Amino acid sequence: MSVSISVPTVLRRFTGDQATVTLEAATVAEALHNLTAAHPALQKHLYDGDGKLRSFVNVYVGQQDVRHLPDKYHTALHDGAQLTIVPSIAGGSDLPPQSSGGTKGGKTETGNGISRATLTTQEYRQYSRHLLLPEVGVAGQLKLKQASVLVVGAGGLGSPLLAYLAAAGVGRMGIVDADVVDETNLQRQIIHGRRSVGLSKLSSAREFIKNLNPHVHVETYETFFTAENALGIAAGYDLLIDGTDNFPTRYLVNDVSFLLKKRNVYGSIYRFEGQISVFCDPGGPCYRCLYPEPPPPGLVPSCAEGGVLGVLPGIVGSIQANEALKILLGIGTPLVGTLLRFDALDLSFKRFDLHKDPDCPLCGAHPTITEPVDYVQFCGLGTEEQALTQVREMTVHELFARRQNGNGSRPIVLDVRNAEELAIARLNEDLHIPLAELDFRLDELAPYKERDLVISCRSGVRSARAWHQLRAAGFEKIYNLEGGILAWADHIDNSLPKY
Repeated sequence: MSVSISVPTVLRRFTGDQATVTLEAATVAEALHNLTAAHPALQKHLYDGDGKLRSFVNVYVGQQDVRHLPDKYHTALHDGAQLTIVPSIAGGSDLPPQSSGGTKGGKTETGNGISRATLTTQEYRQYSRHLLLPEVGVAGQLKLKQASVLVVGAGGLGSPLLAYLAAAGVGRMGIVDADVVDETNLQRQIIHGRRSVGLSKLSSAREFIKNLNPHVHVETYETFFTAENALGIAAGYDLLIDGTDNFPTRYLVNDVSFLLKKRNVYGSIYRFEGQISVFCDPGGPCYRCLYPEPPPPGLVPSCAEGGVLGVLPGIVGSIQANEALKILLGIGTPLVGTLLRFDALDLSFKRFDLHKDPDCPLCGAHPTITEPVDYVQFCGLGTEEQALTQVREMTVHELFARRQNGNGSRPIVLDVRNAEELAIARLNEDLHIPLAELDFRLDELAPYKERDLVISCRSGVRSARAWHQLRAAGFEKIYNLEGGILAWADHIDNSLPKY
Protein backbone atom coordinates (compact mmCIF):
# COMPACT_ATOMS: atom_id res chain seq x y z
CA MET A 1 0.00 0.00 0.00
CA SER A 2 1.25 3.48 -0.84
CA VAL A 3 0.89 5.75 2.20
CA SER A 4 2.03 9.28 2.97
CA ILE A 5 3.47 10.50 6.25
CA SER A 6 3.27 14.18 7.16
CA VAL A 7 6.50 15.21 8.91
CA PRO A 8 6.41 18.15 11.37
CA THR A 9 8.76 21.09 10.96
CA VAL A 10 10.90 20.10 13.93
CA LEU A 11 11.81 16.78 12.27
CA ARG A 12 12.08 17.81 8.62
CA ARG A 13 15.80 18.45 8.84
CA PHE A 14 16.12 14.67 9.20
CA THR A 15 14.09 13.96 6.03
CA GLY A 16 15.92 16.30 3.69
CA ASP A 17 13.35 19.03 4.42
CA GLN A 18 10.55 16.88 3.04
CA ALA A 19 7.17 17.81 4.55
CA THR A 20 5.60 14.59 3.26
CA VAL A 21 7.26 11.22 2.76
CA THR A 22 5.52 8.65 0.56
CA LEU A 23 6.36 4.99 1.05
CA GLU A 24 4.97 1.46 0.94
CA ALA A 25 3.52 -0.07 4.11
CA ALA A 26 0.67 -2.33 5.20
CA THR A 27 0.45 -1.17 8.84
CA VAL A 28 1.26 1.89 10.91
CA ALA A 29 4.22 0.12 12.52
CA GLU A 30 5.61 -0.85 9.13
CA ALA A 31 5.17 2.70 7.86
CA LEU A 32 7.16 4.11 10.78
CA HIS A 33 9.80 1.39 10.41
CA ASN A 34 10.20 2.13 6.71
CA LEU A 35 10.32 5.86 7.43
CA THR A 36 13.22 5.48 9.86
CA ALA A 37 14.94 3.01 7.53
CA ALA A 38 14.84 5.61 4.77
CA HIS A 39 15.85 8.41 7.15
CA PRO A 40 17.94 6.85 9.96
CA ALA A 41 18.48 10.15 11.77
CA LEU A 42 14.80 10.07 12.73
CA GLN A 43 15.23 6.88 14.75
CA LYS A 44 16.35 8.39 18.04
CA HIS A 45 13.78 11.17 17.84
CA LEU A 46 10.85 8.79 17.36
CA TYR A 47 11.95 5.77 19.40
CA ASP A 48 13.59 5.29 22.79
CA GLY A 49 16.45 2.91 23.52
CA ASP A 50 14.01 0.01 23.93
CA GLY A 51 12.50 0.55 20.49
CA LYS A 52 9.26 2.02 21.84
CA LEU A 53 7.70 5.12 20.31
CA ARG A 54 8.52 8.06 22.54
CA SER A 55 5.70 9.34 24.74
CA PHE A 56 6.02 12.91 23.45
CA VAL A 57 5.36 11.76 19.87
CA ASN A 58 1.83 10.98 18.68
CA VAL A 59 0.86 9.41 15.37
CA TYR A 60 -2.49 9.91 13.66
CA VAL A 61 -4.19 7.98 10.87
CA GLY A 62 -6.43 10.60 9.37
CA GLN A 63 -7.83 12.29 12.49
CA GLN A 64 -7.54 9.27 14.77
CA ASP A 65 -4.83 8.89 17.41
CA VAL A 66 -3.24 5.48 16.79
CA ARG A 67 -3.05 4.85 20.54
CA HIS A 68 -6.84 4.76 20.70
CA LEU A 69 -7.45 2.50 17.69
CA PRO A 70 -8.25 -1.18 18.43
CA ASP A 71 -5.08 -2.50 16.79
CA LYS A 72 -2.95 0.49 17.74
CA TYR A 73 0.33 0.43 15.78
CA HIS A 74 -0.69 -2.78 14.02
CA THR A 75 -3.62 -0.95 12.41
CA ALA A 76 -3.91 -1.89 8.74
CA LEU A 77 -3.54 0.91 6.21
CA HIS A 78 -5.41 1.29 2.95
CA ASP A 79 -3.85 2.55 -0.24
CA GLY A 80 -3.48 6.33 -0.04
CA ALA A 81 -3.70 6.44 3.77
CA GLN A 82 -2.36 9.59 5.40
CA LEU A 83 -0.34 9.47 8.62
CA THR A 84 0.71 12.53 10.61
CA ILE A 85 3.45 12.70 13.23
CA VAL A 86 2.63 15.27 15.92
CA PRO A 87 5.34 15.79 18.58
CA SER A 88 5.00 18.15 21.49
CA ILE A 89 6.34 21.64 20.82
CA ALA A 90 6.87 24.55 23.15
CA GLY A 91 9.29 26.96 21.84
CA GLY A 92 11.44 24.99 24.27
CA SER A 93 13.33 27.45 26.44
CA ASP A 94 17.03 26.73 27.05
CA LEU A 95 16.91 27.66 30.71
CA PRO A 96 14.30 26.33 33.13
CA PRO A 97 12.07 28.75 35.01
CA GLN A 98 13.55 29.68 38.34
CA SER A 99 12.10 28.07 41.43
CA SER A 100 11.60 31.25 43.41
CA GLY A 101 8.10 31.29 44.79
CA GLY A 102 7.84 35.01 45.50
CA THR A 103 7.02 37.99 43.36
CA LYS A 104 9.02 41.12 42.78
CA GLY A 105 6.97 43.51 44.82
CA GLY A 106 3.90 41.29 44.65
CA LYS A 107 0.82 41.78 42.52
CA THR A 108 0.38 45.10 40.73
CA GLU A 109 -3.04 46.32 39.66
CA THR A 110 -4.04 48.96 37.14
CA GLY A 111 -7.37 50.15 35.81
CA ASN A 112 -10.46 51.62 37.36
CA GLY A 113 -11.78 48.44 38.95
CA ILE A 114 -14.82 46.58 37.61
CA SER A 115 -18.35 47.83 37.57
CA ARG A 116 -20.41 44.67 37.26
CA ALA A 117 -23.81 46.23 36.79
CA THR A 118 -23.90 48.04 33.48
CA LEU A 119 -21.89 49.27 30.55
CA THR A 120 -20.88 52.91 30.41
CA THR A 121 -21.75 55.12 27.46
CA GLN A 122 -18.14 54.90 26.31
CA GLU A 123 -18.22 51.11 26.55
CA TYR A 124 -21.38 50.96 24.44
CA ARG A 125 -19.48 52.82 21.72
CA GLN A 126 -16.30 50.78 22.07
CA TYR A 127 -18.06 47.41 21.97
CA SER A 128 -20.80 48.36 19.51
CA ARG A 129 -19.76 45.78 16.89
CA HIS A 130 -19.99 43.09 19.56
CA LEU A 131 -23.38 44.30 20.70
CA LEU A 132 -24.78 43.87 17.20
CA LEU A 133 -24.00 40.15 17.27
CA PRO A 134 -27.00 38.11 18.47
CA GLU A 135 -24.61 35.64 20.10
CA VAL A 136 -23.05 38.43 22.19
CA GLY A 137 -25.32 41.45 22.63
CA VAL A 138 -25.41 43.47 25.84
CA ALA A 139 -25.83 40.36 28.00
CA GLY A 140 -22.76 38.73 26.49
CA GLN A 141 -20.69 41.88 26.79
CA LEU A 142 -21.59 42.07 30.47
CA LYS A 143 -20.39 38.46 30.82
CA LEU A 144 -17.04 39.50 29.41
CA LYS A 145 -16.90 42.52 31.71
CA GLN A 146 -17.46 40.29 34.73
CA ALA A 147 -15.02 37.62 33.54
CA SER A 148 -11.39 37.15 34.54
CA VAL A 149 -8.53 35.43 32.73
CA LEU A 150 -4.92 34.69 33.66
CA VAL A 151 -2.45 34.84 30.78
CA VAL A 152 0.86 33.14 31.57
CA GLY A 153 3.44 34.82 29.36
CA ALA A 154 3.50 38.25 27.73
CA GLY A 155 5.62 37.32 24.73
CA GLY A 156 4.84 35.94 21.28
CA LEU A 157 1.56 34.21 22.15
CA GLY A 158 0.74 36.56 25.00
CA SER A 159 0.86 39.62 22.76
CA PRO A 160 -2.15 38.82 20.53
CA LEU A 161 -3.93 37.20 23.48
CA LEU A 162 -3.67 40.31 25.62
CA ALA A 163 -4.46 42.65 22.75
CA TYR A 164 -7.64 40.89 21.61
CA LEU A 165 -8.95 39.98 25.05
CA ALA A 166 -8.46 43.55 26.24
CA ALA A 167 -10.07 44.94 23.10
CA ALA A 168 -12.99 42.54 23.56
CA GLY A 169 -13.63 43.91 27.04
CA VAL A 170 -12.63 41.06 29.36
CA GLY A 171 -13.06 42.83 32.68
CA ARG A 172 -10.11 41.54 34.70
CA MET A 173 -6.86 40.26 33.22
CA GLY A 174 -3.91 38.81 35.13
CA ILE A 175 -0.51 38.59 33.45
CA VAL A 176 2.46 36.53 34.66
CA ASP A 177 5.90 37.28 33.25
CA ALA A 178 9.37 37.96 34.65
CA ASP A 179 11.13 38.92 31.42
CA VAL A 180 12.23 42.24 29.93
CA VAL A 181 11.67 43.46 26.38
CA ASP A 182 14.58 42.70 24.07
CA GLU A 183 15.14 43.87 20.50
CA THR A 184 14.79 40.29 19.27
CA ASN A 185 11.21 40.26 20.64
CA LEU A 186 9.98 43.04 18.36
CA GLN A 187 9.75 40.81 15.27
CA ARG A 188 6.70 39.03 16.71
CA GLN A 189 5.70 40.42 20.13
CA ILE A 190 3.50 43.18 18.78
CA ILE A 191 2.35 44.80 22.03
CA HIS A 192 5.94 45.87 22.74
CA GLY A 193 7.70 48.66 20.86
CA ARG A 194 11.21 50.03 20.57
CA ARG A 195 10.55 52.44 23.42
CA SER A 196 9.90 49.43 25.66
CA VAL A 197 13.28 47.75 25.07
CA GLY A 198 14.91 47.19 28.45
CA LEU A 199 11.64 47.58 30.35
CA SER A 200 9.72 44.73 31.93
CA LYS A 201 7.24 43.08 29.61
CA LEU A 202 4.59 43.62 32.27
CA SER A 203 5.00 47.39 32.34
CA SER A 204 4.99 47.44 28.54
CA ALA A 205 1.84 45.28 28.43
CA ARG A 206 0.10 47.44 31.03
CA GLU A 207 0.70 50.58 29.00
CA PHE A 208 -0.51 48.91 25.82
CA ILE A 209 -3.74 47.70 27.43
CA LYS A 210 -4.36 51.02 29.17
CA ASN A 211 -4.12 52.82 25.83
CA LEU A 212 -6.28 50.24 24.04
CA ASN A 213 -9.01 49.84 26.65
CA PRO A 214 -8.88 51.73 29.96
CA HIS A 215 -11.98 49.84 31.15
CA VAL A 216 -9.95 46.66 31.68
CA HIS A 217 -8.62 45.97 35.18
CA VAL A 218 -5.05 44.63 34.88
CA GLU A 219 -3.22 42.64 37.56
CA THR A 220 0.44 41.83 36.95
CA TYR A 221 2.76 39.29 38.58
CA GLU A 222 6.42 40.01 37.88
CA THR A 223 7.61 36.55 38.78
CA PHE A 224 8.22 33.13 37.35
CA PHE A 225 5.13 30.91 37.45
CA THR A 226 6.30 28.14 39.79
CA ALA A 227 4.99 25.18 41.73
CA GLU A 228 5.22 27.32 44.87
CA ASN A 229 3.12 30.27 43.71
CA ALA A 230 0.97 29.00 40.82
CA LEU A 231 -2.08 27.85 42.79
CA GLY A 232 -2.22 31.11 44.71
CA ILE A 233 -1.94 33.24 41.59
CA ALA A 234 -4.39 31.25 39.46
CA ALA A 235 -7.10 30.63 42.06
CA GLY A 236 -8.86 33.95 41.53
CA TYR A 237 -9.39 33.67 37.76
CA ASP A 238 -12.09 32.03 35.66
CA LEU A 239 -9.81 30.80 32.87
CA LEU A 240 -6.11 30.09 32.36
CA ILE A 241 -4.40 30.73 29.04
CA ASP A 242 -1.07 29.15 28.17
CA GLY A 243 1.24 31.65 26.48
CA THR A 244 4.42 29.96 27.67
CA ASP A 245 7.57 29.05 25.77
CA ASN A 246 8.96 26.17 27.83
CA PHE A 247 7.86 22.71 28.87
CA PRO A 248 8.11 23.02 32.68
CA THR A 249 5.70 25.97 32.75
CA ARG A 250 3.45 24.33 30.16
CA TYR A 251 2.94 21.25 32.35
CA LEU A 252 2.50 23.48 35.40
CA VAL A 253 -0.25 25.53 33.73
CA ASN A 254 -1.99 22.30 32.76
CA ASP A 255 -1.77 20.75 36.22
CA VAL A 256 -2.87 23.89 38.05
CA SER A 257 -5.83 24.26 35.67
CA PHE A 258 -7.00 20.75 36.44
CA LEU A 259 -6.40 20.99 40.19
CA LEU A 260 -8.37 24.25 40.35
CA LYS A 261 -11.07 22.94 37.97
CA LYS A 262 -10.44 25.67 35.42
CA ARG A 263 -10.10 25.31 31.66
CA ASN A 264 -6.71 25.74 30.04
CA VAL A 265 -6.55 27.34 26.59
CA TYR A 266 -3.35 25.87 25.15
CA GLY A 267 -1.19 27.12 22.32
CA SER A 268 2.36 26.41 21.19
CA ILE A 269 4.52 27.36 18.22
CA TYR A 270 7.63 26.20 16.41
CA ARG A 271 9.08 27.80 13.29
CA PHE A 272 6.07 27.57 10.92
CA GLU A 273 3.74 25.33 12.94
CA GLY A 274 1.31 25.88 15.76
CA GLN A 275 -0.94 23.79 18.00
CA ILE A 276 -4.11 24.87 19.81
CA SER A 277 -6.53 23.03 22.11
CA VAL A 278 -8.65 23.47 25.22
CA PHE A 279 -7.66 21.22 28.10
CA CYS A 280 -9.12 20.42 31.52
CA ASP A 281 -12.73 20.84 30.46
CA PRO A 282 -14.92 18.70 32.76
CA GLY A 283 -14.63 15.15 31.40
CA GLY A 284 -12.17 16.17 28.69
CA PRO A 285 -8.48 15.40 28.27
CA CYS A 286 -5.60 17.37 29.73
CA TYR A 287 -2.20 18.13 28.22
CA ARG A 288 -0.72 15.07 29.94
CA CYS A 289 -3.26 12.87 28.12
CA LEU A 290 -1.77 14.14 24.86
CA TYR A 291 1.88 14.14 25.91
CA PRO A 292 2.53 12.13 29.09
CA GLU A 293 6.17 13.18 29.10
CA PRO A 294 8.13 16.10 27.63
CA PRO A 295 10.85 15.63 25.03
CA PRO A 296 14.38 15.47 26.41
CA PRO A 297 16.20 18.79 26.83
CA GLY A 298 17.61 20.12 23.59
CA LEU A 299 15.47 18.07 21.20
CA VAL A 300 13.02 20.91 20.52
CA PRO A 301 15.02 24.10 19.93
CA SER A 302 13.89 27.40 21.39
CA CYS A 303 12.87 30.33 19.20
CA ALA A 304 16.36 31.70 19.83
CA GLU A 305 17.85 28.53 18.30
CA GLY A 306 15.29 27.45 15.73
CA GLY A 307 13.61 30.73 14.83
CA VAL A 308 9.93 31.44 14.34
CA LEU A 309 7.96 33.18 11.60
CA GLY A 310 6.91 36.50 13.11
CA VAL A 311 3.26 36.22 12.14
CA LEU A 312 2.85 32.66 13.50
CA PRO A 313 2.30 33.56 17.19
CA GLY A 314 -0.15 36.20 16.01
CA ILE A 315 -2.24 33.55 14.26
CA VAL A 316 -2.02 30.97 17.05
CA GLY A 317 -2.54 33.52 19.82
CA SER A 318 -5.56 34.96 18.03
CA ILE A 319 -7.11 31.50 17.82
CA GLN A 320 -6.46 31.06 21.54
CA ALA A 321 -8.20 34.39 22.18
CA ASN A 322 -11.11 33.19 20.05
CA GLU A 323 -11.39 30.01 22.14
CA ALA A 324 -11.24 32.02 25.36
CA LEU A 325 -14.04 34.34 24.24
CA LYS A 326 -16.22 31.39 23.20
CA ILE A 327 -15.76 29.83 26.63
CA LEU A 328 -16.45 33.06 28.52
CA LEU A 329 -19.52 33.82 26.41
CA GLY A 330 -20.79 30.23 26.39
CA ILE A 331 -21.12 30.14 22.61
CA GLY A 332 -19.86 27.88 19.85
CA THR A 333 -17.90 24.66 20.29
CA PRO A 334 -14.52 25.04 22.01
CA LEU A 335 -11.59 22.85 20.97
CA VAL A 336 -12.21 20.31 23.72
CA GLY A 337 -11.03 16.84 22.68
CA THR A 338 -9.53 18.32 19.53
CA LEU A 339 -5.98 19.34 18.65
CA LEU A 340 -5.85 21.98 15.92
CA ARG A 341 -2.58 22.03 14.00
CA PHE A 342 -1.66 24.95 11.75
CA ASP A 343 1.06 24.95 9.09
CA ALA A 344 1.91 28.43 7.84
CA LEU A 345 3.87 27.17 4.84
CA ASP A 346 0.89 25.61 3.10
CA LEU A 347 -1.75 27.51 5.11
CA SER A 348 -3.39 24.29 6.25
CA PHE A 349 -5.39 23.50 9.35
CA LYS A 350 -5.74 19.90 10.53
CA ARG A 351 -7.92 18.66 13.37
CA PHE A 352 -7.01 15.60 15.40
CA ASP A 353 -9.21 13.83 17.92
CA LEU A 354 -7.94 13.75 21.50
CA HIS A 355 -9.06 11.29 24.14
CA LYS A 356 -8.95 11.37 27.90
CA ASP A 357 -6.34 8.87 29.10
CA PRO A 358 -7.85 6.68 31.86
CA ASP A 359 -4.31 6.10 33.16
CA CYS A 360 -3.33 9.78 33.16
CA PRO A 361 -1.46 10.55 36.42
CA LEU A 362 -3.35 13.84 36.72
CA CYS A 363 -6.90 13.41 35.42
CA GLY A 364 -7.16 9.60 35.17
CA ALA A 365 -9.10 7.17 37.32
CA HIS A 366 -6.26 6.78 39.84
CA PRO A 367 -4.34 10.06 39.88
CA THR A 368 -0.89 10.25 41.43
CA ILE A 369 -0.45 13.99 40.91
CA THR A 370 -2.58 15.85 43.45
CA GLU A 371 -0.49 19.00 43.79
CA PRO A 372 2.15 20.83 41.73
CA VAL A 373 5.40 18.89 41.38
CA ASP A 374 9.03 19.76 40.57
CA TYR A 375 8.58 20.61 36.90
CA VAL A 376 12.21 21.45 36.23
CA GLN A 377 13.16 17.96 37.42
CA PHE A 378 10.22 16.36 35.58
CA CYS A 379 11.40 17.89 32.30
CA GLY A 380 15.00 16.86 32.94
CA LEU A 381 16.22 20.43 32.93
CA GLY A 382 17.63 20.39 36.44
CA THR A 383 19.92 17.49 35.56
CA GLU A 384 20.87 19.08 32.26
CA GLU A 385 21.50 22.49 33.81
CA GLN A 386 23.90 20.86 36.25
CA ALA A 387 25.54 18.87 33.46
CA LEU A 388 25.98 21.96 31.30
CA THR A 389 28.03 23.57 34.05
CA GLN A 390 30.31 20.54 34.27
CA VAL A 391 32.23 21.16 31.06
CA ARG A 392 35.76 22.33 30.37
CA GLU A 393 35.56 25.80 28.89
CA MET A 394 37.75 28.23 27.02
CA THR A 395 37.12 31.98 27.18
CA VAL A 396 36.83 34.05 24.03
CA HIS A 397 39.97 35.94 25.07
CA GLU A 398 41.99 32.72 25.28
CA LEU A 399 40.64 31.48 21.95
CA PHE A 400 41.46 34.82 20.31
CA ALA A 401 45.02 34.73 21.66
CA ARG A 402 45.61 31.14 20.58
CA ARG A 403 44.21 31.79 17.11
CA GLN A 404 46.60 34.72 16.73
CA ASN A 405 49.51 32.48 17.66
CA GLY A 406 51.13 31.06 14.58
CA ASN A 407 52.48 27.92 16.19
CA GLY A 408 50.82 24.54 16.48
CA SER A 409 48.74 25.52 19.51
CA ARG A 410 45.98 26.95 17.35
CA PRO A 411 42.79 25.03 18.26
CA ILE A 412 40.24 23.68 15.82
CA VAL A 413 36.86 25.45 16.08
CA LEU A 414 33.68 23.41 15.59
CA ASP A 415 30.47 25.40 15.17
CA VAL A 416 27.33 23.41 16.08
CA ARG A 417 24.74 26.02 15.12
CA ASN A 418 22.26 25.55 12.30
CA ALA A 419 23.33 26.54 8.79
CA GLU A 420 21.01 29.56 8.72
CA GLU A 421 22.85 31.07 11.68
CA LEU A 422 26.18 31.09 9.86
CA ALA A 423 24.82 33.73 7.50
CA ILE A 424 24.24 36.04 10.48
CA ALA A 425 27.56 35.78 12.29
CA ARG A 426 30.48 33.40 12.29
CA LEU A 427 33.98 32.94 13.72
CA ASN A 428 35.67 31.61 10.58
CA GLU A 429 35.23 28.18 12.07
CA ASP A 430 37.21 25.19 10.84
CA LEU A 431 34.27 22.78 10.97
CA HIS A 432 30.50 23.08 10.95
CA ILE A 433 28.23 20.25 12.10
CA PRO A 434 24.77 21.17 13.45
CA LEU A 435 24.15 19.72 16.90
CA ALA A 436 21.24 17.62 15.63
CA GLU A 437 23.58 15.85 13.19
CA LEU A 438 26.59 15.46 15.46
CA ASP A 439 26.00 11.91 16.67
CA PHE A 440 25.96 10.43 13.14
CA ARG A 441 28.80 12.60 11.76
CA LEU A 442 31.39 11.84 14.41
CA ASP A 443 33.66 10.22 11.82
CA GLU A 444 34.27 13.66 10.33
CA LEU A 445 35.93 14.68 13.60
CA ALA A 446 38.21 11.63 13.86
CA PRO A 447 41.20 13.39 12.21
CA TYR A 448 41.10 16.05 14.92
CA LYS A 449 40.86 13.78 17.96
CA GLU A 450 44.40 14.63 19.09
CA ARG A 451 43.97 18.38 18.53
CA ASP A 452 42.42 20.90 20.89
CA LEU A 453 38.83 21.25 19.71
CA VAL A 454 36.76 24.30 20.73
CA ILE A 455 33.00 23.94 20.28
CA SER A 456 30.99 27.11 19.66
CA CYS A 457 27.34 28.08 19.29
CA ARG A 458 25.27 31.21 19.88
CA SER A 459 25.42 31.37 23.68
CA GLY A 460 27.30 28.30 24.91
CA VAL A 461 24.32 26.04 25.64
CA ARG A 462 24.20 23.88 22.52
CA SER A 463 27.98 23.68 22.46
CA ALA A 464 27.92 22.39 26.05
CA ARG A 465 25.55 19.63 24.95
CA ALA A 466 27.91 18.85 22.09
CA TRP A 467 30.81 18.76 24.56
CA HIS A 468 29.08 15.97 26.50
CA GLN A 469 28.34 14.04 23.28
CA LEU A 470 31.96 14.22 22.18
CA ARG A 471 33.20 13.34 25.65
CA ALA A 472 31.02 10.23 25.61
CA ALA A 473 32.46 9.37 22.18
CA GLY A 474 36.00 9.38 23.55
CA PHE A 475 37.17 12.90 22.72
CA GLU A 476 39.31 14.35 25.51
CA LYS A 477 40.93 17.55 24.23
CA ILE A 478 37.66 19.44 23.87
CA TYR A 479 36.51 22.82 25.17
CA ASN A 480 33.22 24.67 25.24
CA LEU A 481 33.48 28.30 24.11
CA GLU A 482 32.20 30.19 27.15
CA GLY A 483 29.35 32.52 26.19
CA GLY A 484 29.47 31.52 22.53
CA ILE A 485 29.41 33.96 19.64
CA LEU A 486 27.51 36.47 21.77
CA ALA A 487 30.53 36.71 24.09
CA TRP A 488 32.83 37.03 21.07
CA ALA A 489 30.74 39.97 19.85
CA ASP A 490 30.82 41.58 23.29
CA HIS A 491 34.52 41.20 24.03
CA ILE A 492 36.45 40.58 20.80
CA ASP A 493 34.61 41.91 17.73
CA ASN A 494 31.87 44.47 18.39
CA SER A 495 31.01 44.59 14.68
CA LEU A 496 29.72 41.02 14.81
CA PRO A 497 25.88 40.98 14.68
CA LYS A 498 24.11 39.67 17.77
CA TYR A 499 20.85 37.77 17.42
